[in-house]
Amino acid sequence: MDGNFYLDALVNGDSKVISKIYDVNFKQVKRFIVQNKGNAEDAEDIFQKALLQIAVRHKKDGIQINTSFDGFLFTVCKNLWRRELNTHKKRVTNSEVVELVSEAKDNANAIIEQKRQELFIEMLDRITENCKMILSLFFAKTPYAEIVANTEYTSETVVRQRVFKCKKKLTELIKQDQRFNSLREL
Repeated sequence: MDGNFYLDALVNGDSKVISKIYDVNFKQVKRFIVQNKGNAEDAEDIFQKALLQIAVRHKKDGIQINTSFDGFLFTVCKNLWRRELNTHKKRVTNSEVVELVSEAKDNANAIIEQKRQELFIEMLDRITENCKMILSLFFAKTPYAEIVANTEYTSETVVRQRVFKCKKKLTELIKQDQRFNSLREL
C-alpha cells in the first residue's frame, strides 16, 4: 500500500490502520529516541505528535508521500525529537525562571522543517543520476577514498569537485523554487 493510503487512514481515524502503523513503526522510533537522550514516554509523545502533525498537514495541504510511509513517519519523528532536544538546550533553568518555547511555535517550526526536507528530496530528484548518486554517498558520510574505489572517478580531488558542483546545482534548484523563501525560520 502506498503512503497516501496511510495518510487517508490517519485523517479518517481508521483505528485498525493506525494500530498497524504503531505496530510496524513505534519500536524503531523508540529505539532512536532512547539512543538519543530520551525515554519511552518521550518516544510515545513524539510518535503521537508526528501522527497528529502528518494528519493535520494532509487534511490541510493534501500532502503526497513519494517515499515509503514508514520512512516518512520516521523522518518526521526524528525531526520532532531533534527539535525537542534543541528546545531543551535553549530553556533557561534556574530556581525562579523556567522559560518554555510555545508549543504552537515548536509545531510550526517542525512543519517548516518537514516541508524543507520534502523540497530537498523533490529537488534531489531533478538533478542528474550521477549527481544523485555522488550526493547520496556524500550525505551518507562515505569517505572520498571509498567513493573513488566504487565509482569511475580517478581521485579524491575529482570526487570533491564533483560533490561541490552537484551541491551547488542542488542549492540553485532549491533557491529557484517559489517555496524556498516561505520555508525560512519563523
